[in-house]
Amino acid sequence: MILMKLGALAVASSLLLGGCAAVPTAPPGTITVVVGLYPYAYLAEQIGGDRVSVTNLTQPGAEPHDLELTARQIAAVATADLTIYQAGLQPAVEAAVAENAAPSLEATTVVPLATHDNQVDPHIWLDPVNMVTLADAVAARLTALDPAGAATYATGLAAVTTTLTSLDDRYASTLTACERTVFLTTHDAFWYLAGRYGLTQIAIAGISPDAEPSPLRIAEIHETAQTHHLTTVFFETLAAPELADTIAGDLGLATDVLDPLEGLTAQSRGDDYAQVMTSNLTALAQANGCS
Repeated sequence: MILMKLGALAVASSLLLGGCAAVPTAPPGTITVVVGLYPYAYLAEQIGGDRVSVTNLTQPGAEPHDLELTARQIAAVATADLTIYQAGLQPAVEAAVAENAAPSLEATTVVPLATHDNQVDPHIWLDPVNMVTLADAVAARLTALDPAGAATYATGLAAVTTTLTSLDDRYASTLTACERTVFLTTHDAFWYLAGRYGLTQIAIAGISPDAEPSPLRIAEIHETAQTHHLTTVFFETLAAPELADTIAGDLGLATDVLDPLEGLTAQSRGDDYAQVMTSNLTALAQANGCS
């Protein structure tokens, strides 16, 4: 085991020298956690506090579905105490974990994926109840890695659970009395959120935010929007708004942001997961006439 660890460190060192993307240096004595995308960074940071150094492999503003790892990032996975990722969402991260036998927590072993309309929706983190389940798993893994930090992890878990439970309560209470329960979005990312709170998501495109709808699909969307008296076409911060603008213009509808929280940018409506999810709730409530 010691020889394997030394070998991994040697490989990682050579990769670090040859890589070009910056990976933060962990403070001495901290648990190093590498994550595939932002929601898992949020959980690790909230639970781990100062005992944990978190590196998000998806840079701010980048599309996580298309992530390709640099040599430095592969080295970070190889030497991390824990990598949190999601199978099927970011193949490069999945491959790096497998090739380096890296200690890991794979999110869908905790929250199974669901299929709708013959598609697997990977956006499990958009349901706050799922995030509570994931938080429990993250805290358990950190405690197993660092028993001396058990009290810190328990405190962090309690705090983030309170935040997520409050978020769930606000969604449930706000979205129970609405003029309409259907919402229209360019990105098919909100199935878990819609299912949790009794809404129906109508997606213009597919799971990929870059998918282009056919003329037939656009015609169907026009009919659906008119049938359900929709007011708004939602788009996301990491994708261009042209599709939403075009359809909204054709139908005389407003546009607004519904953020799938795959990453934070300067344009995000909030500084963390809870704040952006609160902004999403405000946008949904306004579009659907919720009292």
